[in-house]
Amino acid sequence: MEMLINFPGGARVDAQFGPYTVQTDQPPMGGGAGSAPTPFAVFLASIGTCAGIYVLGFCKQRGLPTEGIQLIQRVHTDPTSGMVGKVELEIQVPPSFPEQYHSALVRSAELCAVKKHFEKPPKFDIYTKSVVVPA
Repeated sequence: MEMLINFPGGARVDAQFGPYTVQTDQPPMGGGAGSAPTPFAVFLASIGTCAGIYVLGFCKQRGLPTEGIQLIQRVHTDPTSGMVGKVELEIQVPPSFPEQYHSALVRSAELCAVKKHFEKPPKFDIYTKSVVVPA
């Protein structure tokens, strides 16, 4: 997959891929307008939404209702490094949701591809390349 990252103005940095554009910005105190989430917030949201896709798929495959189900994501930062130290995902279900599927919901959320990439991170190759931009 290839993404085009561009700078539409101010402190905005957008990612374009396929028919989509993911917009990011910095808060006013970071020099932006706060018009979109920060790149890091989008990254963190990808964890919960990815786990949510797996929970949704589990329920749909079994004909289980999803009304009243929500995931709460809590990010715990290591105070010494400022890095994420722990991500907690709480899957909230209504009282009517069958108890027999609770642990299976957890197992389905653990299949999240974003989580798996956290556990086994990719290598990064970052470099510059001079290109001529057509006029």
